[in-house]
Amino acid sequence: MTVLNGACRETLAITLRQTKPMQLFLRDLFEYNNHSNNTIIKILTENETIVSDHCIKLISHILNVHGIWNHKIAPRELQYERWEKHHIHQLHEINKKNYEDSVSILDSFDPDKVIDYRLSTGQPFRNSIRDILFHVINHSTYHRAQIATEFRQMGLEPLLTDYIAYKMK
Repeated sequence: MTVLNGACRETLAITLRQTKPMQLFLRDLFEYNNHSNNTIIKILTENETIVSDHCIKLISHILNVHGIWNHKIAPRELQYERWEKHHIHQLHEINKKNYEDSVSILDSFDPDKVIDYRLSTGQPFRNSIRDILFHVINHSTYHRAQIATEFRQMGLEPLLTDYIAYKMK
């Protein structure tokens, strides 16, 4: 058993206090993201006969890119291409897998760890896991707004998927 001296214990305590809130916040963001995606998927499924192909492409893209970013952090076999379109009845399962993988990443990796990766263009980049995970949330929110616009055009009520509205529930 390793015994830490006073200075090491204090450094560890500070690190745990700083890291844990970030991991909790990111987990909360991924719960919000999962909830928002599932809400949209439910509406798409209930209105399958009138939803636009573009809506299905956008939600598929959200899910595909989420999985691709998870892969950059915790490499595994990539399942989908960025713009690969899925059947509407596959979307819940893909969203669930992405959420579970992101939670596993939060449980297994230090969010401040910096990783090297390449974009689909081959361009090398380097970012912290925290920044990559936040990007996933931001990217999803951006495309959900596009889906809301599509909903209006199809005569469907756009969903309120703002983070602050999610927190009021």
